[in-house]
Amino acid sequence: MWLAQEVIRQKRDGSALAESDILRFVQGITDESVSEGQIAAMAMAIYLNGMNLSERTKLTKALRDSGSVMEWMVDGPVVDKHSSGGVGDFVSLVLGPILAACGCYVPMISGRGLGHTGGTLDKFDSIAGYNTHPDLGTFRRVVKECGVAIVGQTAELAPADGRLYSIRDVTGTVESVDLITASILAKKLAEGLDVLVMDVKVGNGAFMQSIDEGLKLATSIVNVANNAGTNTTALITDMSQPLARTAGNALEMKEAIALLKGEVRSQRLWTVTLELAKTGLCAAGLATSDADAEAKVMHAWKSGKAAEHFEKMVSELGGPSHILTSYEQHMPKAMITKPVLALRDGYVYSTQTRDIGLELIPLGGARKVPSDDINHAVGLSDLKFPGEYVSKGQPLAVIHAESEEVANQVSINLQNAYHLSTQAPEENILIHRVIPASSEPGSSS
Repeated sequence: MWLAQEVIRQKRDGSALAESDILRFVQGITDESVSEGQIAAMAMAIYLNGMNLSERTKLTKALRDSGSVMEWMVDGPVVDKHSSGGVGDFVSLVLGPILAACGCYVPMISGRGLGHTGGTLDKFDSIAGYNTHPDLGTFRRVVKECGVAIVGQTAELAPADGRLYSIRDVTGTVESVDLITASILAKKLAEGLDVLVMDVKVGNGAFMQSIDEGLKLATSIVNVANNAGTNTTALITDMSQPLARTAGNALEMKEAIALLKGEVRSQRLWTVTLELAKTGLCAAGLATSDADAEAKVMHAWKSGKAAEHFEKMVSELGGPSHILTSYEQHMPKAMITKPVLALRDGYVYSTQTRDIGLELIPLGGARKVPSDDINHAVGLSDLKFPGEYVSKGQPLAVIHAESEEVANQVSINLQNAYHLSTQAPEENILIHRVIPASSEPGSSS
């Protein structure tokens, strides 16, 4: 007789779990024959004792296979990207259409924001009519016709992960690298990918604060995904300052549209987008070298082809048909704008990036808990970056709010999140490491 409590006991005592036990446990998560208490106990046992590569791979594949796994009959590689999150990170909005314009098919399943990190789906919800949860038939059609569709997770894809994550969220086990790896990859691999590119953020605006923490997660994801049969590379990139000039859903969407149309407001964001696109094209076999990949990306961007893919995707998923020129009419605006003024002259030396992101919560543009409703219009724009000089009375940022009272308090908090100095900081390292597609020696799947 198979008993969930016996499998929990094995992991509690530090033993490696057999594949059959992992499969049965995940099946029990899906059909609810395993209780919430048992799931919580297993999550804590994994958090405390860890899993080896073989266990992580088997858990990931079991979660992936708990629902539908998509298959594609298309004439190009199926590619996606995932970011571990941060402030002003709307890379997906630009990267997906660029990859599509270069010959990839991008079925990008994204999530919502929580706390200081923004969510890709929330940005698309700021476009009137855009359907972030189409049925699988519509999702397949849009990917085939537009080359890209950016939508939310459906109940058919990795349902066991949804239940497992909701319990991890309230049991202090979210930070487990083993469970983070399995959760991210279960959803991504259910997309039926040929290639996955990971963007693991590190710094004071990321979940992973240090490069060592980021390296541990990135290596785990690369090894498990490649063991599971998906060509995966990870970049470890900096999140010690906002990635874009904006933070907030409609504001980030507007900056993304400007970038797709050729206006680079944040060189940092464009550099990360370019590197991820080049990595994806090389891994997919659509470029023969880094230089070849860059030439293809630049052509897709400068020719306007990537913007066309974006506009067609928005239209096919229910949004306005001419979003590139009419977005101001179809996206919300906040009632009040208020500049955050520098209290003295100086260079922006550093930012408390997480604190900047958290200011979206009192503005109403981010969530404390997943069930919170949000205001897509509010946020921050014109964010100054470290290394830039400001004079006393010049803006460090602009607040978009619904009330003067909230704007005034957020202004004070943002002034405290910016550190000014008479000296400029050292140049920021944006891309720390690249983890290529390789597995640990002697690993098995």
